[in-house]
Amino acid sequence: MAKADRLERMDNRRADLEIEYRAALVDALRVTAAGQWGLFDHNKDKQARAKAAPMVDALNALADEIDDLREQLDMECFALHQEFLAARGPVRADAVGEPKQAQAWLERLKQNG
Repeated sequence: MAKADRLERMDNRRADLEIEYRAALVDALRVTAAGQWGLFDHNKDKQARAKAAPMVDALNALADEIDDLREQLDMECFALHQEFLAARGPVRADAVGEPKQAQAWLERLKQNG
């Protein structure tokens, strides 16, 4: 019974962290949608990257903790963070800017509850 209780606590902690991650991501996306570049790291602007670094670092730290718990619970990696990581990095010159991309993410997250 102790193992079941421990697993339940771990799963509750994971769920709480995923809610916290989503809230932190929404906050970061709002900042980006308002015009601050760097969250998606689309260009090599060191200032933009430095401004966004605290948000990205916080998201990565939460995701690491979530993934550690998911691994212990024999679950797949945290999909929302994997999607975020896949959206980061260089893009084609004709790609939408980070503020528009952030707005699209916000709309998608709102639709998905």
